[in-house]
Amino acid sequence: MTESKSKGYFFEELSVGMSDSYSHQVSDQDIKDFARISGDHNAVHLDEEFAKNTMFKGRIAHGMLSASYISTVLGTKLPGPGSIYVSQNIRFKRPVRIGDVVEAKVSVLSLNPDKKFVDLKTECYVNGQIVMEGEATIMVPSQVQKQAASR
Repeated sequence: MTESKSKGYFFEELSVGMSDSYSHQVSDQDIKDFARISGDHNAVHLDEEFAKNTMFKGRIAHGMLSASYISTVLGTKLPGPGSIYVSQNIRFKRPVRIGDVVEAKVSVLSLNPDKKFVDLKTECYVNGQIVMEGEATIMVPSQVQKQAASR
């Protein structure tokens, strides 16, 4: 089930199994911009001649570039605006290359009402194959807290 709201979700609106996604085609410029912003100028990402001589046989995108698409889903769709990252674990499974369309998916695994934390399964796919997987914990605004603050 894919659901999306521009305002995001309050903790009380979430349920196990909810999911959403975001897709982006990785460009050469994306990789160059990510290197500039992050400071990660590893030649495997930027230098085709160098990268040809690696196990990847060509340039690959930064793993954290794909992971940032997970952040897009979390911050803009599910749970959405107002949610805050608490933790993330990531396992990179396959390289992402220029031209690949990365689909980032998140799904609600569990809810912690005491802390207003949500655990989510996080995955990125290219052509239906998993390239990154993990789990995230997100702190989500509460409708109850909002109502109390507006009094």
